[in-house]
Amino acid sequence: MLCRVADSLYWIFRYIERAENLVRFLEVGWSVSLDNPSGNPSQWTSLIDACADRGLFEKLHPTASPTDVITFITRQPENPNAISNCIAIARENARQIRDTLPTDLFEELNALHLLLQDDPLFWQQRLPEQLQQIRRSCQTLYGLQNSTMQRDQSWLFANLGCLIERADKTARMLDVKYFLLLPSPEDVGGPLDELQWIALLRSLSGYQMFRRKQSLEITPARVAGFVLLNRQFPRSVSYCIEEIISTVDRIERSTANPVQADLRQALEALRITWTTMPIEDLINTGLHQGIDHLQSQLNAVHGQLQQTYFTTSPCA
Repeated sequence: MLCRVADSLYWIFRYIERAENLVRFLEVGWSVSLDNPSGNPSQWTSLIDACADRGLFEKLHPTASPTDVITFITRQPENPNAISNCIAIARENARQIRDTLPTDLFEELNALHLLLQDDPLFWQQRLPEQLQQIRRSCQTLYGLQNSTMQRDQSWLFANLGCLIERADKTARMLDVKYFLLLPSPEDVGGPLDELQWIALLRSLSGYQMFRRKQSLEITPARVAGFVLLNRQFPRSVSYCIEEIISTVDRIERSTANPVQADLRQALEALRITWTTMPIEDLINTGLHQGIDHLQSQLNAVHGQLQQTYFTTSPCA
């Protein structure tokens, strides 16, 4: 496989995953705003912090209203990470390697792109309906990926992009709730606090799975442990990291080239921290700092993947 094709596949599904997770971010914000209608604007602008786009947002929207936040995340043309732009980039990558993708998958992605770019009626709907439609389209794309793509290098690189993005955004969503959403320390442990934790779990499609695992009261440590370290929940950080390592191993076997030492070292550092450390240790050493470190580790893995596989020469 040419590495430009591998690179395109990686980014197609990374951007689809990014778009879906931005939908999930907004669902948390929307749910919290309904539970706390008199809340302050920081409950919305915290979502911008989670997206790491505060500087651009403040330049475009000095007043920072909830509507500004929603527009910025969903369809701001100047925001390269807006949902509409993520899907546009994914679609452009797909167009360049259209022969590599199943027809149904490309057509679904193209239809979502056209909906977000060219359908004014779509943007006149209420926010929950918009988010639900985008999320269902993204999930349809994952279904088509898993049901129609041959399990060769194409599928492996597509899966790799999805997993790295998912691990990053799952951790960011937890970070938003843990440090940014609660309006005051007095609310910790109160009804609003619990409603926000439930909203976080629902936004990850994990509330029922959490309840199967935990029948006791919802606490920050239990939710954080589930979201970060549960090795059976497919949106948890730990599960994603195990799958990233497994996918790289399969790519290595399919190319007959050993994984470079720097990439293997970066993967092993991820595994040690995020599949073996108890949640109590992560909290005691600083969960926010731990999540920042995770994002640095994922960036290091991405950089090593770029060096190893996404060059101008053939991958195999």
